[in-house]
Amino acid sequence: MTHIAVLGGGVMGEALIAGLLQLDPKPSIVVVEKREDRAQELVERHHIASADAQAAVLDAAVVIAVVKPQDMRAVLIEIADAVPVGALIISIAAGVPTTTIEALVPQAAVVRAMPNTPAKIQQGVIGMSAGISCGPEQFAQAVELLRAVGTVLEIPESQQDAITATSGSGPAYVFYLAEAMMLGAQQSGLSPADARTAVVQTILGSAELLAASAQSPVELRTNVTSPNGTTAAAIETFDELGVREAIVAGMISARDRSAQLSAS
Repeated sequence: MTHIAVLGGGVMGEALIAGLLQLDPKPSIVVVEKREDRAQELVERHHIASADAQAAVLDAAVVIAVVKPQDMRAVLIEIADAVPVGALIISIAAGVPTTTIEALVPQAAVVRAMPNTPAKIQQGVIGMSAGISCGPEQFAQAVELLRAVGTVLEIPESQQDAITATSGSGPAYVFYLAEAMMLGAQQSGLSPADARTAVVQTILGSAELLAASAQSPVELRTNVTSPNGTTAAAIETFDELGVREAIVAGMISARDRSAQLSAS
């Protein structure tokens, strides 16, 4: 049985806990969460243990750090002496390079990962990069663990900013689109309930169609855009307002912000 310490019991921490508990054999998980009521909630909901950071990592084969980037250094300093030699640290912190973690916990193998919130329902995308300290076997172990919550992309660490801007922040882009579509549906005459149902199912169905099709997004869009039709009128308005350019620019801004975090 693999002993895993999860540092951080927020939304992503719980998503990872829920996914990891689907593994066979089921790992032994200890969560570290400063909010006592939240820690107790996780213990009762998932039937796991709770402990302080040093106690949690003392016998851990795997440490998953799900903390805010600005808190990572302090957390690593707190646990550094307690992490076993050869333990695997998986960092879920945007903008924190593996070299930073390796310098503070040199006895561990380090992997950097960027999941997204659909990991909560085991439908996430996780970009994963091995640090210099991590050998092929331990990286394979890390990949296998996080496959429990979604699709893993093995990428060089130089692409972590790009994956953060694409899939890490990506769910927010989709929710932003859904928000706008629901508003448009209601202004067009649908009730809020019907607008939500129509938009959610349209996004789900379109994503499934794109995944199942060999055609590109451009081809699939063209298939439903008749000349001078209703869809053409919408796309023309989007183009006039620069929607495509705004999306691309937003993603580049997200990438640049991730790079700034890495440099700070």
